[in-house]
This record gives sequence, C-alpha cells and structure tokens, in this order.
Amino acid sequence: MKVSKTGPPNYEDVGRLAKALAKHAPERMLWASNWPHRGAPKDQIPDDADLLDLLLDWAPDNATRKKILADNPTELYRF
Repeated sequence: MKVSKTGPPNYEDVGRLAKALAKHAPERMLWASNWPHRGAPKDQIPDDADLLDLLLDWAPDNATRKKILADNPTELYRF
C-alpha cells in the first residue's frame, strides 16, 4: 500500500483506519487495489492474496465483508 508508512505485512497504520471505517461506515466502503502494482520495485510487489487476507482482520464479520466486497459495489455500479 503506497500510503502506508509501516508497510507490509500488516500495514498497521492503514489497518487502524480501515478497521475504524469498517466498524463505523461499512456501507460506504469498497475493496480496491492498485494491481498490477505498477511502479513498485520487483522485490516489493505485494501478494494480492495476502492483501485480501487483511480484510479478515480489518472487517472481521461476514456481513461487513459482504457489504464491502459485494453489496456496495453492486449498488454503486448498478450491477
């Protein structure tokens, strides 16, 4: 994550914000990535599966994750 100062693997600084947002406004969140991580040094390209696994920590309940990964994008993009 480009904005993280603490960096991988847990991105603690960004994680604190993500946890707070997921707790207080899950209906306003979407999951996103900067894949394919253009510009990242080859030895620092994150594993996208590891990044998605962070969502288990940041949004620990299934209902919140469903909002972030499915319900909110469906509503926003009118799928």
